[in-house]
Amino acid sequence: MRKRNVFSAVYGALSLAALASSLALGLAVPGLAVAQAPASATLTPGSLALEAHDAQRRKDRKRLAAINELAQAQRHPLSPWIDYWELGLRLGEVSQPEVTAFYARWPGTYVEDRLRNDWLLELGRRRDWKNFAVDHQRYQMRDDREVACYALLIEHLNGRNVAEPARANWLAQRDGDDGCHLLASTLLEAKQFSAADAWLKLRLSVEAQRPRAIKQAASLLGRPVELATIELQDNPMRYISRKAKGGARTHTELATLALMRVAANDPSQAAELMAKRWEAELPVELAAWTWAQIGRQAAFKLQPEAPAYFERAAKLQAKHKLPPEWSSETLVWAARAALRSGQWPQVLSAIAKLSAADQADPAWQFWRARALLATAAEGAAGEQIRAEARNSLLSLSSPLTFYGRLAAEETGLALQLPPTPSPLTAAERGRAQAHAGLNSALLLIDIGLRNEGVREWNFSLARMSDRELRAAAQEACDREIWDRCINTSERTRVEIDVSQRFPTPHRQQLLAKSREVGVDPAYVYGLIRQESRFVIDARSHVGASGLMQVMPATARWTAKKIGTEFRPELMNDRDFNIKIGASYLKLVLDDFGGSMAMAAAAYNAGPGRPRRWREGPVLEAAIWAENIPFNETRDYVKKVLTNSTLYAQVLGLESQSLRTRLGQPIGPRANSPTITPAEQQ
Repeated sequence: MRKRNVFSAVYGALSLAALASSLALGLAVPGLAVAQAPASATLTPGSLALEAHDAQRRKDRKRLAAINELAQAQRHPLSPWIDYWELGLRLGEVSQPEVTAFYARWPGTYVEDRLRNDWLLELGRRRDWKNFAVDHQRYQMRDDREVACYALLIEHLNGRNVAEPARANWLAQRDGDDGCHLLASTLLEAKQFSAADAWLKLRLSVEAQRPRAIKQAASLLGRPVELATIELQDNPMRYISRKAKGGARTHTELATLALMRVAANDPSQAAELMAKRWEAELPVELAAWTWAQIGRQAAFKLQPEAPAYFERAAKLQAKHKLPPEWSSETLVWAARAALRSGQWPQVLSAIAKLSAADQADPAWQFWRARALLATAAEGAAGEQIRAEARNSLLSLSSPLTFYGRLAAEETGLALQLPPTPSPLTAAERGRAQAHAGLNSALLLIDIGLRNEGVREWNFSLARMSDRELRAAAQEACDREIWDRCINTSERTRVEIDVSQRFPTPHRQQLLAKSREVGVDPAYVYGLIRQESRFVIDARSHVGASGLMQVMPATARWTAKKIGTEFRPELMNDRDFNIKIGASYLKLVLDDFGGSMAMAAAAYNAGPGRPRRWREGPVLEAAIWAENIPFNETRDYVKKVLTNSTLYAQVLGLESQSLRTRLGQPIGPRANSPTITPAEQQ
């Protein structure tokens, strides 16, 4: 299907009168010199919005104000956005009535709520609690933690006890900001937060390595702590050798921070420092915290000592007789380390310590069931435990997810694709086609303002039913905006349309190129779905381009390897991008002995990293994948392999289980690699 220009279909070109007005206002028209404008010239579709966006980006208030005036007069379909950009440049200076007037102009739109979010932050910075309280009642998105901190502060000022939700919100905020810091300092002064809370926040901030959050948390504890924190961050070993000491809580907390920084660089060195001196000098809960941090860093580096470090932390924490407030990441890495070591009792113990939300994650439901099966007593004595594990696996089973498929395969359950739901009616399609927010989002995407379009699209989906989501997805599918098609369809819970979730654009070319190269087409489809969502001109922040998101240097190297011409302008050519991406994937796949899991990891993170990650014990491929240190790559590998398994069914190709696609156990390779680090994707 040929992609039509949505902007042109809805709005068309501006009239000559509009052009004349724009020139009179001194506006630039792309590709048109004002002094030489022909009498018959017209603005190209979307150019006014792009002019406005450029003025906003350049912070050119005068130019943007003129464009906004013209857009409102012409009833431009993207007037709300142009108005939002213009007011946004002046937000630090405007008054409540002007903002309220903006709300009245664009009620119920994304930009109304987007501006409300921005304005609430501004009101918080102004300490205008009266107007904040009024506006906050109408705030829909409610996904900004800083706004939530300001709102909790107002409740506190009104005499309500908000210590518990305030503490939870503040500790969960990873980056420093004005709202949560003001909330914390206010409650600390009111004796509703303690110095122990501030030290915990500081430790969590150092663990996450968030400089602004570190600075803010340290400031709550006084200038000497601020200065010491800067020093130990800069050179933790020097601080430990020269200034760290036991005794008072301030000293032991600072020593703990320094040991955490040492562990981030060298877990074994931190372990040695703990064993020789600091375990005895730190309070028991800080010693436990430090061992847990050493364990986390060792687990992240895939070091075999990680489980032992976590075990020392657990023993000390048991003496403390209070539940640890370790971060979710630390607790999850304890479970991964136990999994990697093959110690199933420790896997069960580690999973039991996870938060309720993490225990509900399909990954840990699956591994808990596997651990139950591995540790159940033989015969009748263990049957109840095995039954619990089997029931858990059956409830988890799904053809659409990584662990859902593994759970089904573990129980021998045959998985079929979900049945196609009943067709959308003309009325359902019509409502989606007439939806103002969806149309505005499509306009933005069509003229190249994809980020803005995606935000408005997602806002428009809120509170839609499954049928409405399918209708919205179908609009995106029909216009070949595949990322919105897929992501929108994935929101449905009951009505699952596999053709939307796993579309097959460029089918003829992709099948032909994959077979020509000698790589499984379902694997290529699964990778493209994860890489670019089939957006031909997709470009990552690091410069990867096209359907298969190939880096220019990788494309050049691959082209040389396969004896084909390379020119930079070919990167977004569909056929070239498929050929070069599939060829590179085949080279990586061969280099990793046919392991789809390692090849997918290499495609995402470069071949050098999975080579390092395979060192150590020989692991079941699913355990190896779960222990990939990078969150993005871990998620990527799981999704590419799940996508591939599903695409084999969708395309009617030879079906393979997910376990088969994961391949043989993964461990150190015997011979040297054929792709060097300089050739990484």
